[in-house]
Amino acid sequence: MSKLHMVDLIGQYNKIQREIDEAVINVIRSSAYINGPEVKAFQRELEEYLGVKHVIPCANGTDALQVSMMALGLQPGDEVITASFTYVATAEVIALLKLTPVLVDVDPVTFNIDVDALEAAITPRTKAIVPVHLFGQCANMEKIMEVAQKHDLYVIEDTAQAIGADYTFSDGTTKKAGTIGTIGCTSFFPSKNLGCFGDGGAIFCNDDELATKIRQVANHGQSKQYVHDEVGVNSRLDSIQAAILRIKLRHLDEYNAARNQAAMYYNEQLDCEEIIVPETSSNSTHVFHQYTLRCKGVNRDELKAYLNEREIPCMIYYPIPLHHQKAYKQERFTDEDYPVTMELCNTVISLPIHTEMTKEGQDVVINGIKEFLKR
Repeated sequence: MSKLHMVDLIGQYNKIQREIDEAVINVIRSSAYINGPEVKAFQRELEEYLGVKHVIPCANGTDALQVSMMALGLQPGDEVITASFTYVATAEVIALLKLTPVLVDVDPVTFNIDVDALEAAITPRTKAIVPVHLFGQCANMEKIMEVAQKHDLYVIEDTAQAIGADYTFSDGTTKKAGTIGTIGCTSFFPSKNLGCFGDGGAIFCNDDELATKIRQVANHGQSKQYVHDEVGVNSRLDSIQAAILRIKLRHLDEYNAARNQAAMYYNEQLDCEEIIVPETSSNSTHVFHQYTLRCKGVNRDELKAYLNEREIPCMIYYPIPLHHQKAYKQERFTDEDYPVTMELCNTVISLPIHTEMTKEGQDVVINGIKEFLKR
């Protein structure tokens, strides 16, 4: 059996090599490297897939968040609420713009932002909420939007880990992750469910005026060539990456289905007292960007070391909460406010999951875990 990987990008590429190679060569032959036809075509195709009015491609997912906050006109000192249990990029952008990150706890089932904690954290200085659709399923967007409307707040969805997931409202209507809030943001980092061969990102919205502002901010603040109405940045998705993403977008539902199949097999085989398998929200489908377990009554770090010794890959997302990070520590944040986050940081472990998973490979992982539990 071949070596196990957390993500098998080589195997994925081998299956679509002819399509990818042809698309890349066509861009090179055209020499339309920046804002070329491939970028515009990808934009249109992603708009159609998501059912959203505007997609604005950009350089990466972090830029997507930054450009969004700039376009909304958030000012230094404004408070932006997000979760403590997430990747640093979300809080990083808030702090970079001299806004104030307000970190709250997460739900114990979905690991997404806790809506009650979110509402309790709102002050007169709060201007926006950034729910992160962690590991592949949507946060409770219906309640988040109710809270946002009640307090007149923007909602910026971070859907870097959940592109393709569907959220169902109580009235039965369904929307794609990233298309519900004021703005949606995603990353096309290579390991993402929809990933390119370098860096890339995109911003989604349904508001024409806001979309114009986002495009301006992402393009040096230009309203037209050499006319700069806003302070902006230079954030573009290049044509080669767009060409690759066009090919992979056609396979996205297939990729997400393969991840779900692998996740269900893990769930079946890891049904034991010492392991808590991921749960899927009743409101959201799950695209399993990560397959994340919780250890119960066993030492997570010892399990990780045991698997690594046997060359079984696994990762911990995330071992240190944001409210413990030196860059984001504030006196008002204490561990007592984050019981779920603290538990997760000490108990979660993520197993290999990707589009090329085989039961043979999964059995190696599963057997490694079972052997550890029998010790």
